[in-house]
Amino acid sequence: MSITTDKFELKAYSKKELAEIYQVSVKTFNTWLKPFEEKVGQKRGRYYTVNQVKTILEAIGLPGVMH
Repeated sequence: MSITTDKFELKAYSKKELAEIYQVSVKTFNTWLKPFEEKVGQKRGRYYTVNQVKTILEAIGLPGVMH
């Protein structure tokens, strides 16, 4: 899956920022992320790296796009 969209800037994000982009609570976002924790890896400080954000997008989909 390639990620191309005008609505999403691929950069480092915190968990809170990603939850806001997906318009869910941090608790809900954590639940969504749980099955992919090993694939995504641990954050670097407060932020997920660009590659980790890309992995998250591939795992749970683009914000606002129904599967």
